[in-house]
Amino acid sequence: MKLDEMREKSIDELKSAIVDWKKDLFNYKLQLSTHKLENTALISKTKKLIAQAKTVIKQKEVNN
Repeated sequence: MKLDEMREKSIDELKSAIVDWKKDLFNYKLQLSTHKLENTALISKTKKLIAQAKTVIKQKEVNN
């Protein structure tokens, strides 16, 4: 999801997306520890998505 798409979504939608991304991140870390994760860049990309979504939520809360 791109930053522009995040800004179009509501706060509740972003919060549910963060929950999903955290679940994915947990699974990626498990796969990494068992040496089954082939694309290790997924971990950093997921962390970046979570941080961006949290930033957009904070911006929306300040504006309202």
